[in-house]
Amino acid sequence: MALPVALTRAVPSDRLRDLGLLAGLLLWMVYTRLFFVLQAAHLTAPPCPFFYLTGHPCPFCGGTRSFAYMWQGDLTNSVRLYPLGPALFAGTVAGIVGLAAAAVSGRTWTPRLTRFQWRVLAIGVGSAVVISWALKAFILGN
Repeated sequence: MALPVALTRAVPSDRLRDLGLLAGLLLWMVYTRLFFVLQAAHLTAPPCPFFYLTGHPCPFCGGTRSFAYMWQGDLTNSVRLYPLGPALFAGTVAGIVGLAAAAVSGRTWTPRLTRFQWRVLAIGVGSAVVISWALKAFILGN
């Protein structure tokens, strides 16, 4: 049985993809690290269009502030704002480490999932987002 992920020699397009993902994740982490300073200077991204139009939070509202609180070590406020925030923060850090290692080694991770496994993964991720949104909307009150 083949492993679901393979470590292979990166071709130029894989390397560009990995470097692009790494740059995006690093920019996101820098933005969230500086979020409260940028917010005080009115230099943050505009509010969520879904929230602006409906008055209700979208499934991802609170994610930026959740990451900003994680930088401060405030797990309680991070979970209160976005229940998936701490897990996504940890995943982002792991992703940065993995992508940086791939860039240095010249190798890349390639997923080898069957169609069924991709469906199960999509259902799992979608379910986690819906549960997080429901927790936020009905229990945590944000």
